[in-house]
Amino acid sequence: MKPMAWSRRDCLLGAASLGLGSWSNWARAGGQLEEPLADSVRGALSAAIANSAPPVPEFPDMDKRLAYLRWLGASSDRLQRRKTDFQTRIEFLQTVWYETRRAGLDTTMVLGLIQVESAFRKFAISRVGARGYMQIMPFWSRLIGDGDPSRLFNMQTNLRFGCVILRHYLDRERGDTFMALGRYNGSRGRAEYPNAVYAAAKNWTHPDA
Repeated sequence: MKPMAWSRRDCLLGAASLGLGSWSNWARAGGQLEEPLADSVRGALSAAIANSAPPVPEFPDMDKRLAYLRWLGASSDRLQRRKTDFQTRIEFLQTVWYETRRAGLDTTMVLGLIQVESAFRKFAISRVGARGYMQIMPFWSRLIGDGDPSRLFNMQTNLRFGCVILRHYLDRERGDTFMALGRYNGSRGRAEYPNAVYAAAKNWTHPDA
């Protein structure tokens, strides 16, 4: 499928369909800034990206599995307007669940981030070239991937890159989500983007999240 660039009209429609308000209130996707990485950090991030484990959640007991299924059903209902195909929707949510837990992230916050960054559009491209659901800048595929930026449109690849990068920023900011989200968007220290993610995350809260 050919990648699609966003028009202003596309973004307006996406924002409206998700209840995000007017264009002026909708945070546009930014772009991570390329920074030098220590060899040890680059190696650790590359290893995290290269792990090819399938995104299949595993649960220690039936209660945990039932909690996951309740979350999955509720989240699927909320996402239906943006992803009408049931199987596509379930695979996406299952992968988000898996990758966020693999990276030690809050699933609700990451869904809010995806809503703000791409409005759940798999082939979204920002004006600065960020790609996919989590709007990954192509330089990351060179720094810690296989060098092929087209792979950033693959669902699991994109979500894995995004979660690993956000985890990296959280570690750099010593757990400060406000600063880490700003760094993820390339607007570190400014309130607009983190606040937009926090607001969007409220759409994905669930007792079992």
